Amino acid sequence: MKGVGLRRHAFMFLVAFLVWSSSIETCIARKSKHWRQRRHAASVSLYKKKTKDHSHGHHNYHNGGTKTKPPPYKTTPPSPKVKAPPSPKPKVKVPSIPPPQKGYGNGQQSKVFDVLHFGAKGDGKADDTKAFQAAWAAACKVEASTVVVPAKFIFLVGPISFSGPYCQANIVFQLDGTIIAPTDSKPWGKGILQWLEFTKLKGITVQGKGIIDGRGSGWWLEAPYEDPYDDERKLIIPLNNTVQERPPMPALRFYGSFNVTVTGITIQNSPQCHLKFDNCIGVVVHDMSVSSPGDSPNTDGIHLQNSKDVLIHGTTLACGDDCVSIQTGCSNVYIHNVNCGPGHGISIGSLGKDNTKACVSNITVRDIMMHNTMNGVRIKTWQGGSGNVQGVLFSNIQVSEVQLPIVIDQFYCDKRTCKNQTAAVALSGITYEKIRGTYTVKPVHLACSDSLPCIGVTLSAIQLKPMQERYHLYDPFCWQSYGELTTPTVPPIACLQIGKPPNNRVQSNYDVC
Repeated sequence: MKGVGLRRHAFMFLVAFLVWSSSIETCIARKSKHWRQRRHAASVSLYKKKTKDHSHGHHNYHNGGTKTKPPPYKTTPPSPKVKAPPSPKPKVKVPSIPPPQKGYGNGQQSKVFDVLHFGAKGDGKADDTKAFQAAWAAACKVEASTVVVPAKFIFLVGPISFSGPYCQANIVFQLDGTIIAPTDSKPWGKGILQWLEFTKLKGITVQGKGIIDGRGSGWWLEAPYEDPYDDERKLIIPLNNTVQERPPMPALRFYGSFNVTVTGITIQNSPQCHLKFDNCIGVVVHDMSVSSPGDSPNTDGIHLQNSKDVLIHGTTLACGDDCVSIQTGCSNVYIHNVNCGPGHGISIGSLGKDNTKACVSNITVRDIMMHNTMNGVRIKTWQGGSGNVQGVLFSNIQVSEVQLPIVIDQFYCDKRTCKNQTAAVALSGITYEKIRGTYTVKPVHLACSDSLPCIGVTLSAIQLKPMQERYHLYDPFCWQSYGELTTPTVPPIACLQIGKPPNNRVQSNYDVC
């Protein structure tokens, strides 16, 4: 019995020992589990810190090396939080700016200056001159600005000068209304020789559908018909007392300006010249019109003087003098697609008045329609002048009821008598081609200087027929004119002398420009 009790006590002791041992392992296992969790949490915290410190390094700590086996338990460790890139700022709508336009500078929007906002009445009675001056003074300070003369208003404006040279470039004068001139002499004063003048500007444009009305009929009645005032000195020397109350030569004048454009407008009933360019470079005139009666004295349509690089096209010119007058100092002039009539045709000159020197070169006039004009295409010079005219082409001119379609007149005189002089402006390289249509007096008149004949005159494809055979008409006339006929002509122009004059002298310094 004693042995059995001993074995029972030993067995119970063994069982108690085993139970005690298992509890110790459980505690150790629990402690190990918490240690691993704390270790993993520490590694995650370290990873976060490294990710924050090296967010721009683009290192990947999970994809490189040997993959780590997942722990035996299903608990998924929290994934490391990578700092997200900053969210983009919401877009703010910016007002769109129109792309820069040619000649308007840096894409800046031009500012508008309406003459009504400066006190203009536009009723055709109140004097709006000061309002126009104020609007211009404001626009002058802003590049690519616009002066607006609005439609449906009539503005009475006296003599005014829209002046530089300190104005900004590329100013637009938007003319959609009507500007009328004073009819009494008081606003003109003494020595004022223009009405609307733009001077010393760069990139000036006059455009629109408006009208410039000179209301010149009252002045035409007082004008001495024989004096056209077409030389430059009349613009800079005050008129004498006998004609001091006469209005200015041009209705619209540009002086000393660069890159001038006139388009769309109508100029009508000017007291004298309608549109004039003096000392300008880079002139474009297109799609505009001039309108005055055929018997209005000295009302040139477009008058060019000392101006270069001129383009005139798409215009309709009806006036009482030359549709286009090309004076001394002009070069690189191109005129095409122009309707002329009534008027005196398209002329170079008059040149060399009062023994002055005249220089004109590189002139092209083509694709012209002329109806009921005094002349067609003409060159006119005074005796006693000097200088030269060279490089002139008149091409594809359609004439209808024109008195003298082709003219060179080196004995031009607008008075009853003129003194005979031997000196003359030299003419060379003058071409007339494709001059066609009807005439009423004489088809060709080539009167050149005795002492300095015309040389290099070329006639080609001339077809001119009389309007009515029963009229007393004249045959072609030539004097001291040398050149060539490249085709048969109608009528035959046998008077042109072929070749060069026998005593052709070398051009002297007196003739050189």
